[in-house]
Parts: sequence; C-alpha cells; structure tokens
Amino acid sequence: MNFEAIRAIYLFEMARFFRTLAQSLISPVLSTSLYFVVFGAAIGSRIQEVEGVSYGAFIVPGLIMLSVITQAISNASFGIYFPKFIGTVYELLSAPVNFLEIVAGYVGAAATKALIIGVIILVTSFFFVDVSIAHPFAMTAFLVLTCLSFALLGFIIGIWAGSFEQLQLVPLLIVTPLVFLGGSFYSISMLPPVWQTISMFNPVVYLISGFRWAFFGTADVSIGISLMAITLFTGLCLGAIWLIFRTGWRIRQ
Repeated sequence: MNFEAIRAIYLFEMARFFRTLAQSLISPVLSTSLYFVVFGAAIGSRIQEVEGVSYGAFIVPGLIMLSVITQAISNASFGIYFPKFIGTVYELLSAPVNFLEIVAGYVGAAATKALIIGVIILVTSFFFVDVSIAHPFAMTAFLVLTCLSFALLGFIIGIWAGSFEQLQLVPLLIVTPLVFLGGSFYSISMLPPVWQTISMFNPVVYLISGFRWAFFGTADVSIGISLMAITLFTGLCLGAIWLIFRTGWRIRQ
C-alpha cells in the first residue's frame, strides 16, 4: 500500500476544502441553521413532541444526515470529476498507484469534509435545542459510516458524470428527495400504514432511524437492520468502484 500517494491525494483535496471555506463549510452550516429556525421554532411550536422527544430535538439527527449525505456526495463527485474533466486523471492512472489508494485518498478526504460539517452542525444544534445523545459511540459509528458510504457513492457519480450538470442530477433528483422522505422531519410511525410500508423501500430510512436511535434510544427500524443496511450499501459501492477500475468504464474510455 502506497501511503505516500494516499497522503498526497488526501492533503490536496483537503487543501481545496480550506481554500473555499465560505462555500464548503459556512454555507451548509447556515442553511442547516435556517432549518432549525423554521422547523424547530415555527413548526415546533405546534408540534410539541414526537415519540416523547421535543420536535426541535427530534429533527437534529435528520438535519445532520441531510447535510452529511449531500456534502459527502458533492465533495467526492467533484473531487474525481474535475481531474477527469481536465485530463489529469490519466497522469494519476499512469502513476504507480492502484485503485485502492486512489479511492482511499479521494473518498477519505470527502468523508472527512462531511464529518467536519456534521460535527459542526451537531455543535450548532445545542444553541437552538436541548439535545442529548444516549449512545455516543453508536452515534459516532453511524456518522462515520454514513460519510464513508455516501462519499463512495459520490465517487461513482463523479466517474459516471459527463458534465457538471450531471454531477447535480443524482443528488438533487434522487438523494435529496429520499432524505426528505426518509423520516428527517417526522417519524415513519406517523404515516398511514400503506405509506409506512412504502417508506421501508427507502434505504435512507434505515440510516436516519439508526442515527436517531443513537440520540434518543427510539427508532422506526431495528438498530441491527439499520447496521446491516449501511454495511450492505457500503459493500455495494466498493464492489461498483472495483468493477469500474477493472473495466476502465468512463475513465479510460
């Protein structure tokens, strides 16, 4: 394993993150703060509690997941797409670096960026609502796994995308609606039975449910099933990336 190559790619991507702090960090944190104000204050004044938790606190895990997922995807997809767009990816492919080291560098940096944003949003939430974390180790594990898995998905999207417009296609039209419909701002148990069944086909439900369990000890889905779902999703993404590098799809073609 060429750790020097991983370090070089990782530091390069992190340097880009710190050069654009207003766009990369401040913007998502401010956007999430607005959610706290609108949903926590305006709607929370009418919905006192959900499953024994104040509504303002109840939406915290969902808001963190929303930000972490979108940021992990966008950072990873742009990170690999831009070298492909300007042609420098061929220099990387011709270097003595295997695909695992390339993925570790880009995905590791994207996951780190999303993790930083998630932690800052969590800290910010304490200024708006009274939040308690029942299982801090489980919360950390879910947060890290989510950052990694969706950074892997973003890496796949970056390789697939043929234009800057396509980079936004999957996050805007598929991922964001799935997060909003995955119980970010409500409990699945509040839905009619038929919609509860339909929601179980939304993979994001398992992530948000497991993450919320780590905060409040309550979940719409068993914690074991949530862990299995995110592990399976991570494995599928790794398998897809291995196949991409094996065949050269959208990289050497």
